[in-house]
Amino acid sequence: MAVEVSERVREIARHRDLNESEIIQQAVEQGVEDLWRDVVVDQYVAGEIDREEARDELGPAFVGEIDKAKAAVESDVEWGLETGSS
Repeated sequence: MAVEVSERVREIARHRDLNESEIIQQAVEQGVEDLWRDVVVDQYVAGEIDREEARDELGPAFVGEIDKAKAAVESDVEWGLETGSS
């Protein structure tokens, strides 16, 4: 796996005409952003932060998608519980 990562870093650097350390820095920054977004989503879904704070961090469109997905799951669970008790 390490060889594959190194090869990818070299190829990205060549393609973007940057040095490998710049690519690694960008990868770390992007990875941290992705991980942070996941934390904020988890906090929002768990009710640890409110919708406004989630919107500030993630943007209104992304929070809207989370709300739709959450509503769909809740609806499916409700339907399953009703169907299972019949």
